[in-house]
Amino acid sequence: MPHQAPSLPRRSVLALLGGSALAAACAHRGGGPDRIVEVASGRELTRAELLLQCRAVDHLLLGEQHDNPHHHQRRGALIAELGAGTVVVAEHLERGRRVEAGADVRSRLDAAGFDARSWGWPLHEALFAPVLEAGLTVIGGNADQALVRQAARQGEAAVPAALRDALRAAPLDAAAQAALDRALVDGHCGQLPAARVPSMRLAQRLRDASLAQAMLASGGRPAVLVAGNGHVRLDHGVPVLLRRLQPQARMLVVGFGEPDWRTEGAPYTHLWLTPTVARQDPCAGFSLPAPRPASAPA
Repeated sequence: MPHQAPSLPRRSVLALLGGSALAAACAHRGGGPDRIVEVASGRELTRAELLLQCRAVDHLLLGEQHDNPHHHQRRGALIAELGAGTVVVAEHLERGRRVEAGADVRSRLDAAGFDARSWGWPLHEALFAPVLEAGLTVIGGNADQALVRQAARQGEAAVPAALRDALRAAPLDAAAQAALDRALVDGHCGQLPAARVPSMRLAQRLRDASLAQAMLASGGRPAVLVAGNGHVRLDHGVPVLLRRLQPQARMLVVGFGEPDWRTEGAPYTHLWLTPTVARQDPCAGFSLPAPRPASAPA
């Protein structure tokens, strides 16, 4: 798998096919020890060296392939060691939601609006359990799904002013937009018609803007984003907005991949390669749902 292969976002083919079915299909296939690569230099780091770098930044973005439990375990353990002041912004929860105290991890997440079926619970338990046990704050960052659907149908006019201003302040260049468009088509098994790509692009960028603004408003030091690899890409993801909205901030971006991913030129500052998992073809039998008309209710 090449390094640019997308981690399919929520509401894409993995979510449409059902996270629980995918989770049942994932079995550890091995693949050797982890590798952590600093992309610009090609130098391999120890986990301890990466942790030191993470503690020195304002914004830490940690990607994932949603169906790889090793990614969740590595991130959960790393975040738990960052210490007091860390705030975790989760793609898996909508903005404005917060994980409160409670008896167990699942009930606390459910109360914050976590969609256990779509996310294939318990895949993400290894991410959230150590973070919450460490007493760190976890808040939502994703855009409201009704808003995303409305924007996809009606265009930029349906985007709230603050998010619209953020997107206009951080436009994508031609190469970045082309890369995002390819990822969206691939994420829908090649079935996304060209006419629907702009609306899907807007939906993805709307989510990125929401995640970026949640990080900036969190007060975390560091503010940590946990999201799919597509959301944390340096070329068209949340980092594009953070650089424009807070250019002086120090940022580190870790993409999470598997042993056969290329490290050279990966769109992250670091790439953490873990063992892979066995997968069924998520595109087998997939059919793209027809778009709703603009007048359809959200």
